Amino acid sequence: MDGTWGLLMGAARTADAPKGVRKGTVRRVLSFAKPHRKLLIAFLILTVASAVLAVTTPLLAGRVVDAIVGGRDASLVIWLAVLIAALAVLDAGLGLVERWQSSRIGESLIFDLRRAVFGHVQRMPVAFFTRTRTGALVSRLNNDVMGAQRAFTSTLSGLVANVIQLALSLGVMLTLSWQVTALALVLLPVFVLPARRVGRRLADLQREASGLNASMTTQMTERFSAPGATLVKLFGRPKAEAAEFGAKAGRVRDIGIRTAMATRWFMTSLTLVSALAQALVYGLGGWLAIRGDLAPGTVVALALLLTRLYLPLTALANVRVDVMTALVSFERVFEVLDLPPMITEKPDARTVPTGGVSVLFDDVRFAYPAADKVSLASLEDVAALDTRGGKEVLHGVSFRAEPGQMVALVGSSGAGKSTIASLVPRLYDVDSGAVRLSDVDVRDLSFDAVRDTVGVVTQDGHLFHDTIRANVAYARPDATDDEVMSALERARLADLIAALPDGLDTVVGERGYRLSGGERQRLTIARLLLADQRVVILDEATAHLDSESEAAVQEALVHALDGRTAIVIAHRLSTIRAADQILVVEGGRIVERGTHTELLNRDGRYAELHNTQFARPASELRDPGPVQV
Repeated sequence: MDGTWGLLMGAARTADAPKGVRKGTVRRVLSFAKPHRKLLIAFLILTVASAVLAVTTPLLAGRVVDAIVGGRDASLVIWLAVLIAALAVLDAGLGLVERWQSSRIGESLIFDLRRAVFGHVQRMPVAFFTRTRTGALVSRLNNDVMGAQRAFTSTLSGLVANVIQLALSLGVMLTLSWQVTALALVLLPVFVLPARRVGRRLADLQREASGLNASMTTQMTERFSAPGATLVKLFGRPKAEAAEFGAKAGRVRDIGIRTAMATRWFMTSLTLVSALAQALVYGLGGWLAIRGDLAPGTVVALALLLTRLYLPLTALANVRVDVMTALVSFERVFEVLDLPPMITEKPDARTVPTGGVSVLFDDVRFAYPAADKVSLASLEDVAALDTRGGKEVLHGVSFRAEPGQMVALVGSSGAGKSTIASLVPRLYDVDSGAVRLSDVDVRDLSFDAVRDTVGVVTQDGHLFHDTIRANVAYARPDATDDEVMSALERARLADLIAALPDGLDTVVGERGYRLSGGERQRLTIARLLLADQRVVILDEATAHLDSESEAAVQEALVHALDGRTAIVIAHRLSTIRAADQILVVEGGRIVERGTHTELLNRDGRYAELHNTQFARPASELRDPGPVQV
């Protein structure tokens, strides 16, 4: 039954068979298999041994029948029976060892591929993640890696076992009786054609079901997240969402029933054809036996060998599909591995000098990379990637933040403030000019040096679905509980932790949605404080908070900025009055720079922004005197 089911599934895959793979794919597959070559050789030896045993048992059964019919000594029958039993035990043992070897190879390959893909994706720039579909990327780590694994387990073992078993079965059957063998081969199309026909139908059903399941998965992923569930409830569409999901699930149910019935009809028809074929073998073989041309045991051996002839033949008819499907899975994995990271580390990368750190932008020009430089069409669900070059968004930006100074960036939305901030931790590389930390180009620094020097707090600081301890200690995994608590206290979260039943072991939920906005933001500040970096970037850190939460976050930021070089992006101008330098950014250029008082007195763009925000004439805002922050 297992062999017949494999035949049906192979026939179903034929409808979706890939036409070819890229040149060099096979060579790269072999390079991945090279570390496991000893296991593979042992696995193939076991597979060949199992195939030989599968053909040997019918011959021994025929000998038993001949011994019984010929009135031979009972001891011969007993020894033959014992030998058949011993071969059965040996075959079972070989099957267990073969499965163990198969699992070791398959799981080791999955481990190698997943580690390679995950590590490579971690090195990709932020632009890669802003374009790709997360689900498609996860699929490469799961479905395609599993498909590639099958190339070295079921596909390879099936190919070797079927070829050996077919060659041995056909050779033995021709030796025993060419007439019966010829009859068996004449009936083969009757065995194969139903599989192809039903297989095409099953492929159509599987394709539709896969599309519906993917759609349901997407709907569940989006609606079951905290923001998605909130949106559904706020706009009063739970019933509509349930109805839409129910319609898809109902169609999948109907497809499942139709697939089950088609499969059952197929199984029944093939079982019937196999039974009829065996009846013909018994008929022709029996007639030849009565004439004295065949021994009775030979007839029994031929009937048993028949199944060992049909299943390998039909399986090999689909072997190209299995091999190509596995190679395509490898190709899709290699497609991700072949996408070069745009941000690379030099072999002789340097560290940031000790002491205070200055930040220098020297005539920086930058354009976001085109899609074909950072992404794949298959990961974006588009026919072809946009190959047009990115439009320059920063035009000759220059400024310097001395150690311990706070430089604020203000301006309209889309002016380029966050882009400027993203270049300091080297989320992107500049197209021309340079960004320097303590007069060292960030491109000359090691990744660890940049990460240990620059800390960032964004307006939507991300938290993992993990404990408070794990989220804070993500910045420094070796931190003790005392160090974590100290960071939380400085972030004004000690009272919250004390009030939680599980304390540091409290799980914050997906993206931290079990906490309020202010609590989430202070938790990200605690993470920054624990990391103790010398340069701090605050990107709209209080943009979406109410006044009370903003006050608590601002209090926490006092510790975060103390003694550190800071670049602060803010829409609320009241939060950056004490900045040592304020840069007004518009259209990717710095159009004004100075202190709060200086910029108000100039009555320029900064004064206009201030006037708009506070709804007071610019003339009343000039020379306001010292500002207490």
